[in-house]
Amino acid sequence: MRLSVFLLLAVAGLFYVKWQPYYGRAFVAASEHAIGHSILMGEAASAPAPSWNAALDYALAYGKAIWKAMVLGLLLGSGIQALLPAHWIGRLLGGHGFGGVLAGGLLAVPGMMCTCCAAPVVVGLRRHRASPGGAIAFWLGNTVLNPATLVFTGFVLGWHWTLLRVLLGVPMVFGLGWLANRMAAPGREAAAGPWLPAEPEPRSLAETGRRWMAIFGRMAARLIPEYVVIVLLLGALRAWMFPHIGPAIGDQWFWIAALALAGMLFVIPTAGEVPIVQAMLALGLGSGPAAALLLTLPPVSLPSLAMLARAFPVRVLVAVAVAVVGFGVLGGVLAVWLQLR
Repeated sequence: MRLSVFLLLAVAGLFYVKWQPYYGRAFVAASEHAIGHSILMGEAASAPAPSWNAALDYALAYGKAIWKAMVLGLLLGSGIQALLPAHWIGRLLGGHGFGGVLAGGLLAVPGMMCTCCAAPVVVGLRRHRASPGGAIAFWLGNTVLNPATLVFTGFVLGWHWTLLRVLLGVPMVFGLGWLANRMAAPGREAAAGPWLPAEPEPRSLAETGRRWMAIFGRMAARLIPEYVVIVLLLGALRAWMFPHIGPAIGDQWFWIAALALAGMLFVIPTAGEVPIVQAMLALGLGSGPAAALLLTLPPVSLPSLAMLARAFPVRVLVAVAVAVVGFGVLGGVLAVWLQLR
């Protein structure tokens, strides 16, 4: 019964929040070769100067885009802990071999959530014995392997950009999952103890419901405040992170590295990188920095790293963040070499 409730929530929620809207947007992308304006700076060549208004404007625009997915992520993350036996998750994602990493990455494909909305689900998986590698692959796979975003990228930017993202995205998801398991091997994982459920499995439906809502409330109270504060901060400082965009920002290595780092730290809604890169290319941005942003904006952000700070050893999250920047730099170099536009 509990499994049926969870599956119904997952399928119905994802259909309403992700599958049905993205199905319609794919036709818009195919016909108009665009899916909207850049959330980062609109139609301007630069983001607004740092201010409270810049912070609030971005937080409101971002919140409007992701609030449904965030609620669903909290429901799924708490539902995993309340509805699913821990040994199920442990059996599927708990192994420290490559099998758990592969399962985590593949399970992420239908999720299609942004990095922050996937974070509560990852927290639930970790509390129910998912290995670091399986959980990291699930987290990164939601954005990097998002089939809708790959389709949008092809129709809006060109299929060569989609190919670049897939060629680097697959090793990013599964390679960093494998690395996370190596860094947090059994017996060395500092965060393992607190993430194992200490409460007995509920026996009645009413008890399950009460436990679910209690877990949901605790997750929301812990994750949302820090998330909102960091989103406000990034919204205010985006003009410093992304300077005036134009031909002056070419394919020099320091611009590729700088925008790869900025993209890793910044937070965007699902598929938000596509109109951002489209707008920047139209303003004359070099293909190297554009490729770096395409690879680093989606998978990791400062708010999502903060949300997962208690779910993984710090060294694992730092390694993942640095590696994502590295993949962005590599993508930028390849884009310059292949002369992508």
